[in-house]
Amino acid sequence: MKTKPFVATFTILFAATALAWQTQEYKSGIVWPEPPVIDPGPPGGVPSDAIVLFDGKSLDAWEGGDKWKIDDGIATAAGGTITSKQKFGDCQLHVEFATPEEVKGSGQGRGNSGLYLMSRYEVQVLDSYDNKTYFDGQCGAIYKEQPPMVNACRKPGEWQTYDIIFNSPRFNSDGSLHTPGYVTVLHNGVLLHNHFELLGVTSYTEPSRYIAHADREPLQIQFHGNPVRFRNIWLRENIKPLVGAPPGLGAKAGGQ
Repeated sequence: MKTKPFVATFTILFAATALAWQTQEYKSGIVWPEPPVIDPGPPGGVPSDAIVLFDGKSLDAWEGGDKWKIDDGIATAAGGTITSKQKFGDCQLHVEFATPEEVKGSGQGRGNSGLYLMSRYEVQVLDSYDNKTYFDGQCGAIYKEQPPMVNACRKPGEWQTYDIIFNSPRFNSDGSLHTPGYVTVLHNGVLLHNHFELLGVTSYTEPSRYIAHADREPLQIQFHGNPVRFRNIWLRENIKPLVGAPPGLGAKAGGQ
C-alpha cells in the first residue's frame, strides 16, 4: 500500500523538528571570566604561577634550612624540621623525595619524614617498600587518621613524587569548627586519598581533633632522624574555581 502524501510529509516534518530539538545547545546564561593563562612548564617542570620553595640551590625560603645539606640540587634532611617562611592555606603542593638507598632500621625507623600542611596535618613520608608498620603510619598515610588506598612506594633510593591538593579548615569567630579540612594525595601519580576529610590536628599521643588556628600557616617538612632527600618543591595557591555572574551583572574581576 502506498503512503499517503499527507502522512509522509507529516512524518518528515516531525522527524526534522525532533532532530532540531535534540541538538539544541544548552546555555547556562552565566557570564564567566576568562581562565588565566599560565605556562605549565616542561614535563616534570614548574608551572609559571607556582611558588618555588626549593629550586635545588638554597633553602632560603625555610626557617631552619641552614641545617639541611644541599648537594647537586638535592636537600637532605638533617638537624631539625624546617618551616616555610611564607604561610599558606588552600594549595596544590608538589614534592619529590627519596628515602635512603642504604636500608637501616625497620618500621617507623626507616626513611621517616613527613609533610605538615599548615604545620599541623601530616602526610607521612616513609620507606614502605617491603617494610611493615601500622597501616595509618605507612608512606602516604594521613598519619594516625587514614591509611593510603594502596602502597605505591618505589624502592629505597629511587625518586618519588607527592602531589597534594589541600583545602584548609575554617573556624568560626568563637573558635569552633566551621568547615573541616580536605586533602587529596597522589603518590607517584597514583591516587591514595580522594578529598579525604581531615579529623583534626595530627597527634602521636591522642585522637585527632581540631584546634582553631589562622587561615594561613606555614608548611613544615619533618626531620625524624633519617637522611631523606628532597628536590623540586613548589606550591600553587590559585586553586579556587572561577566564579561567574548572572546575565547583565558582568563577571567578577579575576574570578577569584
